Amino acid sequence: MIAGLAIVLTLALGALAGHYLMADNGYVLVSFAGYVVEMSVPVALFALLLGYLAVRLVAWLWRVPRELGEATARARVRWAGRQATRGFIAIAEGKLAQGERLLTRGARRSGAPLMNYLAAARLAHQQNDAARRDGWLRLALTQEPAATDAVLLAQAEMQMDDEDFDAALTTLRQIRERNPRHAQALKLLAALHWRRRDWRTLADLLPELRASPPLPQAKLARWTTDAFEALLGDPALDERGIDGLWNEVPKTLRREPRLVLARARALARGGNPAAAEAEIRRALRDQWDAALIRCYGELQVPEVAQHLKNAEAFLRERPEDPDLLLTTGRLSFRNQLWGKARSYLETSLAIRPAPETCEALGQLLQRIGEREAAARAFERGLTLRTAAAAANVPAASSTTAAVPAPARVGGSQRP
Repeated sequence: MIAGLAIVLTLALGALAGHYLMADNGYVLVSFAGYVVEMSVPVALFALLLGYLAVRLVAWLWRVPRELGEATARARVRWAGRQATRGFIAIAEGKLAQGERLLTRGARRSGAPLMNYLAAARLAHQQNDAARRDGWLRLALTQEPAATDAVLLAQAEMQMDDEDFDAALTTLRQIRERNPRHAQALKLLAALHWRRRDWRTLADLLPELRASPPLPQAKLARWTTDAFEALLGDPALDERGIDGLWNEVPKTLRREPRLVLARARALARGGNPAAAEAEIRRALRDQWDAALIRCYGELQVPEVAQHLKNAEAFLRERPEDPDLLLTTGRLSFRNQLWGKARSYLETSLAIRPAPETCEALGQLLQRIGEREAAARAFERGLTLRTAAAAANVPAASSTTAAVPAPARVGGSQRP
């Protein structure tokens, strides 16, 4: 601007100098609407320059407010960015309250206020202040109404962290009402029902989950297994109910040992131990599992002799499996084959001492009249169980599968 004024002044001075130096400086006459203006050429040029300068000045004055506003806005954004940077530095240093304060101080002037408020809400959540957390989330919704689903998802996640499951359920239902196909809301809803052990509702969501955008297969399989294992543990189930539940299980998971075990226990509890025995035997041919073979020995099958033969057939392939030896020992006891039962149980104990094996041996020794030996076996089992409880490990741990010891067939099973 200064350079332009210098040029204009130079031209003006040159025009004046020319006016007085030139003997014949020209003549300009302007006639408009009855008015006549006469002037020399240098004066006319000077007038034109002044007019041009006036137009430029008016244009500049017209732009000044907008340019000042833009400059101010840029300065505010830079200031908000510095505040956010300081806030994230404070968070990295573990100063959560300071980080929250810095993030929210410049949130309204930030180019992305939603991110500031969401970050502040998470910080308030980490400081266990639900009221302040929800306040920041409301401000986020006010700043970005188009991001309603994203804000509600963040709120639901934090409510689930607080185990405020009823509030989280309400929040997720708001999203589902707006967008029934919202994949992330569906995943969070399934996770919520899994944590609440609401197995029936979770099972109803599973088909929709399998059809939604990819969910880690391991997690989906776990949720499915947990849900149907618990549902099959319902003591009120009859055979028709068992079959109905089993038809809901995906075919890819029908060989899952936990589900086979749950189905077998349900069948035995419902008065069909023969079907349970066949189910377990078929599953063990495909995949060996310690919990399944232990349950196999607990079934009260009428054909006790055949039951033992089937177990001993497995023993030819796995002669040193402690769980299988425990099962064959129990079945031999049921067949009143005292010597064989004792041999199997003692061999199992030699391979892996376990409380339930000691108890089975104690019952056998008591049955054949060796009371002192039975007392020692019971005492050893109690010692092992106490040591396992002190170490916080399952009492009937297995070297072949890390599965908790099953409840006795016919009893209820906790989910």
